[in-house]
Amino acid sequence: MKQLKTLLLATVLCIGAVSFTYAQSKVAHINTNDLITAMPEMKAAQTELETLSKQYQTDLQALGTELQKKSEQYNAEAATKTQEENAKRQEELMTMEQNAIQFRTKAQQEIEEKRDILFKPITEKARAAILKVGRAQGFEYVLDSGVGVTIVADGKDLLNDVKKELGI
Repeated sequence: MKQLKTLLLATVLCIGAVSFTYAQSKVAHINTNDLITAMPEMKAAQTELETLSKQYQTDLQALGTELQKKSEQYNAEAATKTQEENAKRQEELMTMEQNAIQFRTKAQQEIEEKRDILFKPITEKARAAILKVGRAQGFEYVLDSGVGVTIVADGKDLLNDVKKELGI
């Protein structure tokens, strides 16, 4: 009877150890930031966003320069104009300033929308590749080590495998 208990305990411990080892081998990690940064599509998207941003910046600087010139002109001519004309000019300058602020806000919104449009397919492609590689290698979980999560385990890093899958 004692041998049976010992054998049963040994069997349970072996099964537990094998299950524990098996469970640990089903977790991998990847730094998605590194993966996405390495994708050629990301470089093209960043270039397109930089071009759009520079265009808006140029337009905004032109508005600022125009506003500054008008302000200097109106200040120089203020002594020779009536109070009514000066008030009208001040109102015009305020309208121009409001338009510049609205333009800046609209430009920021459009850049954010463009970023979302450009980056969504890239992140979806990376996610699909991670899933494909993770499933092919038998992992149940793939943790993202690029979002400030500290990975303590020595799980497999899938970055090179996923890059290979994407042809990077």
